[in-house]
Order: sequence, then structure tokens, then C-alpha cells
Amino acid sequence: MESLRELYKVGNGPSSSHTMGPARAAKVFMGRYPEASSYEAVLYGSLAATGEGHLTDYIIIKTMDPKPVKITWRPEDFRPFHPNAMQFIAYNEAGEALGDWTVYSVGGGSIIEEGQGRNEVVAAYPDSTMADILKVCEEKNWTLADYVYEHESDIKPYLVEILTVMRETLENGLKAEGNLPGKLNYPRRAKQFHEHAKSMPEDLSVLIYAYALAVSEQNASGDVVVTAPTCGASGVIPGTLFALQQFEGYSDDQLVDALAVAGLIGNLIKTNASISGAEVGCQGEVGSACSMAAAAVAYLKGASNLHCEYAAEIGLEHHLGMTCDPVFGYVQVPCIERNAVAAKRAYDAAKYAMLTDGYHTITLDQVMQTMKETGHDLMAKYRETAQGGLAKHFAEC
Repeated sequence: MESLRELYKVGNGPSSSHTMGPARAAKVFMGRYPEASSYEAVLYGSLAATGEGHLTDYIIIKTMDPKPVKITWRPEDFRPFHPNAMQFIAYNEAGEALGDWTVYSVGGGSIIEEGQGRNEVVAAYPDSTMADILKVCEEKNWTLADYVYEHESDIKPYLVEILTVMRETLENGLKAEGNLPGKLNYPRRAKQFHEHAKSMPEDLSVLIYAYALAVSEQNASGDVVVTAPTCGASGVIPGTLFALQQFEGYSDDQLVDALAVAGLIGNLIKTNASISGAEVGCQGEVGSACSMAAAAVAYLKGASNLHCEYAAEIGLEHHLGMTCDPVFGYVQVPCIERNAVAAKRAYDAAKYAMLTDGYHTITLDQVMQTMKETGHDLMAKYRETAQGGLAKHFAEC
């Protein structure tokens, strides 16, 4: 498995697959053909179907500025390797092609070029299943956070930076008012929910909602967020962790350790299934975030490794089959509410797991495989194309 630096990334929303990945790819291609007079970006499948609402064209043009860029949309053309495919073409002054490059945005801002296998990555962790990790931890008497730090001894300062960005995004979101950009005129609600939370200090749920909404709304506005594991699901983990910190007094150091545990779970899901809504639906984004947050909450509360694994399993299992059907292609409806509800569900999953002896019938490894298969079985219109589900019926009305 890769470093947690490849899971937690800082960048502009609203979509890690549709903005961060394409921006990263555009920079790489410009570096290969700096002498080009102009470029063309051909967007395929999901990148084309929801690219305008996700600001894909905007971020590519902005990244390649001041060179002119032609955007070509091919939403009907789904490449077999991954639905988020793009081809960059460089041209000279005479309009002749200098070269091209096909690359895929596979989730969380990560890109894989044509012909590169998914497993061709620099491994930071020797184990790739939860079962193996639990076995190692039992043998060495490690917590899940210990496991992370043993294999990435220099990761803690990076996680401190990630926590800092999460907090800044949350604080900015709590202050913001008005409607989000786009023709939905979707109202920001984080500030309102936060006022409710102040008047109901005994109710953790409202605070979790407020904090998750704050981050998700900032993401939807194109502000800076942390992929956790994606931009579209970026509100779940900070919503849960910062609410618990305020409610129960955890230190920043404890939250950093919880981020390490959450990251380990996210890495497993990314390696064994997918965190891309275009590939497996929203179960891969919000479902994965809920699973990560659930393990983090259990860890904060002093749970055993087995209880943490159980919490993560519950968080992912009960999002199986969730479609990705953004209305008008915006990361607003149903994405923002899903973040808030999933953040609370993560807390509930941890609480449920800790009321048991830790032993359970279905393992996280089994749920990851189930999620992967379920996602591939979903019809394309339910995988981030804005052609089915809520996106279809809202448009019809």
C-alpha cells in the first residue's frame, strides 16, 4: 500500500477525481511538452458527463494558462480501465500534434497513465489486508496507529499539517453564508446548524452535522479541502473528529493518531476496492469516509484493534450499493447532506462495535470485496454521470 501522503491530499474542491486529478495530469503533460503552443484535453465517460458541474474544464484551463486549451467532451465514450479517462494533446504553432498522453483519474486526486498497472506504486506498507495487519499488531502488541508509525516513521508531521488544513476549512465554513455557486442556488446551512448546536450543547449529533456541513460546503464552493479519502466525502472525518474533540476534550495529538488509523483504513479500501465515485458509486466515497471515521472514533475512545476493525466494517457495510447521482453534476445534492449523515453514522458505528466483545461475522476485508463487486455491477448511470437516480428525477421535475 502507498503512503498516507497519497491518500490525504490538500487541494481545491469540489471533486478530487474531477479537479485535483485532472489538474495534476495537466501539470505533468505541460512538463512533457513545454514547447507546445496550445493543448487539447479530451474528457471521456464520467469526466465528461459531470465535468462541467465539477469544474473539470475550468481547472484544466486554469492549470495550463496562459497556453490556450481546447476542451473536447465525450461522455458516451467509457474506457475499460476506468470511467475517468482523459487524453491530452500538444500542438505546435502550425497546429500539428507534437504528442499525446492518456491518463486516468482514479480517485482521491491520484492518476494512473495508460498502460500502468494499479499495483505499480511505491509501497510504504508490506500488508494489504486487514487480517494481516491485525495479525501483525497482535504479534507485536501494536495499536493500529503504531502500525502506521512503524512503517511511515516520518508521517506524523504531515498528519499534523493535514489536521491544520481540516480545521481551517471547517472554521471558514462555519463563517460563510449565502448560496453555493451554480444553478441549484443551494443554501449554506453550516452556520445555522452551528447556532443550533450552541443552543443544544448536550446534543453531539447537531455539532457533528454542523462541522461536516461546514467542510462539505467549502468543498462545494471550490475552496481548499483535504481528500479524506476524496473531496466529495471530505466533511465526514473532520466533522466527526472535531466535534468529538470539542465534546470530549481530545488533544490534537490524539486526533492526529486517529487520522493515522483512519488513513490506514482508507488505504486498504483504496487498494482492495475503490474510492472513486465514477468507478463504484458513492459507497466508495462517503461509504469509505464513514468507515475511516468509524475506526478513528473507536480508536479515540480506547477501543481494541478488533473493535476498530468492526467499527470500520459497519461503516462501510451499511453504505453498500449507494449510488453517485449528483444533481446537475454539482457536488451539492445529495453529497453535502450525505457527509453530515455519514459523519454521525460513523460515530454510531463505533459506539455499536464497542458495545460488543469485538467479534463479528463479516470482516472488513469481505466488505471491501463486496463493495468493489457491487460498484462494478452498478449501471453506469448510477456512477457519477448525473444520468440516473436523483439527478435524473430532479431534472425531469
